[in-house]
Amino acid sequence: MRPLTLKSWRFYSVVLALLVLAVALLGRIASLQVLPDADRGFEFLQGQGNARTLRTEPISAYRGVITDRNGEPLAVSTPVESIWANPQVLLQKPQQWAALSQKLGWSQAELESRLSRFSNKEFMYLERHLPPQEAQGILALGVDGVYSQREYRRYYPAGEVAAQLVGITDVDDRGQEGMELAYDAWLTGESGAKQVIKDLRGRTVKDLGLTKAARSGRPLALSIDLRLQHLAHRELKKAVQEFGAKAGSVVVLDVRTGEVLAMVNQPSYNPNDRASIKTASLRNRALTDVFEPGSTMKPLAMVAALETGRFEPYTVIDTTPGYVQVGRKALYDPVDYGKLDLTHVISKSSQVGMTKLALKLEPNIIRNMYYRLGLGQGTGTGFPGEAVGVLPSYNKWKPIQQATYAFGYGLNLTMVQLAQAYSVLATGGIKHPVSLLRKEGEEIPGEQIVDKQYTHKVMKMLRKVVATGGTGTRANVDSYSVAGKTGTAHKADAGGYSENRYVGSFVGVAPAQDPAIVVAVMIDEPRDDKYHGGQVAAPIFSSITGGALRLLQEPPENEGARVSVRKLESTPALAQHGGTLL
Repeated sequence: MRPLTLKSWRFYSVVLALLVLAVALLGRIASLQVLPDADRGFEFLQGQGNARTLRTEPISAYRGVITDRNGEPLAVSTPVESIWANPQVLLQKPQQWAALSQKLGWSQAELESRLSRFSNKEFMYLERHLPPQEAQGILALGVDGVYSQREYRRYYPAGEVAAQLVGITDVDDRGQEGMELAYDAWLTGESGAKQVIKDLRGRTVKDLGLTKAARSGRPLALSIDLRLQHLAHRELKKAVQEFGAKAGSVVVLDVRTGEVLAMVNQPSYNPNDRASIKTASLRNRALTDVFEPGSTMKPLAMVAALETGRFEPYTVIDTTPGYVQVGRKALYDPVDYGKLDLTHVISKSSQVGMTKLALKLEPNIIRNMYYRLGLGQGTGTGFPGEAVGVLPSYNKWKPIQQATYAFGYGLNLTMVQLAQAYSVLATGGIKHPVSLLRKEGEEIPGEQIVDKQYTHKVMKMLRKVVATGGTGTRANVDSYSVAGKTGTAHKADAGGYSENRYVGSFVGVAPAQDPAIVVAVMIDEPRDDKYHGGQVAAPIFSSITGGALRLLQEPPENEGARVSVRKLESTPALAQHGGTLL
């Protein structure tokens, strides 16, 4: 048998064909893994792979902490988990709905209904802001298309005590009320991002790294002292309940800096329980609500009168027979006080005396003084919705308008404006801007708007208000001297003033010899027969002021000095000076 032979050209043809195939294969591999511009090359394949596995996850930013002036937390953010789902995936797994709906506390029909509404979406929330252990219980079911993400929820340790001042955030951690809203940009952090690889079930397999670091929000230190805030809240709440009042407010102001040390309102709310919040409770009434202040304006009008140089504390006004006719309106005192010097006009809160004094002045003198003290304008706190009040001015003043201005009708203001005005009396005529933030470093000096000789004279008058025979004796504080003024005002109704709706108030300074704080108290519509400021507001002032001075470690005053002051206050001014009759 002849041996088999292979022609050389065939051999080389086969070898060449194999080489061509090898080169072609290498070329294809190169196009897939090396060459960037090849059609559907390695960039395309990597892109497709990344699209299926590589994800960019947000990193939630921590919202800034709000504290009181001493660093006590008022608003903090706590980590929580939010459960979300991809409806398009979950709709393909109806056999898993029963276990999931049971864990969520829903009916299966409710879950199916929600999935149907979002059937064309790839994202929907199932539950927001769950405790981590509760969220893990849901994830442990291993339901396809159900995932979690880290978020933060705002928590308010002080609860309703500082609710209206601090405010609240919404479910997305954005400020909605109070300082949370006013300083939202300051408190809000900047979210970050990271890249991760996820498997087909959406579970994170590997963290690839940080693409953008999260920036936490900045802290905010308020001016309030949480100890004083608790004290004021407790006393106001007790009084509003005792007198069956509609509402009430208290402001405690540091006279040396203008910082608000406490600001409370009733009714209040618990910001940690959103289900029970009522809209009316959200208002920070001390800053957003206005009222006619009544007789608390008399000392401020008295400053204007003394500043003219025509009057002194011993100037005498005849209030007989206990009323005065101004146009068609008769203005009354509770009794016929007879002849009163200006000090006793204030201590007795004589409507007749203030009316006669006001009518002796140029029409704009009192109005201009009120404006200099800060009425009819913002206090500069930056609080959302702060009211500026109404301070009318007239081209031609009617006598009744002059008179009512002097005893607190025909204008309105906020509690903070009233406290700021009294702080000018306490500081010898220096006006400080009101601040809701803790002041640090070198203080900006206040503005001298009234000569201190006039404010000192009025401060002496205000000490007489709380002495025996005055209208504010219930405002006295053990171991400290105080000075202040009561106010009782009818509330306006359609066409006039109500006969049975009142606002009772008291504003005072303590210690009177070396003032540290101003405390303003307002009780809105007390329902009992007690409605005068000296009955409903003065006792609250006493409780809050006494506790506040001790908490601030103000030294008790010398007992002998207090006794001598009482003797001085009990000496009739008429007997000392002879008096000048108006």
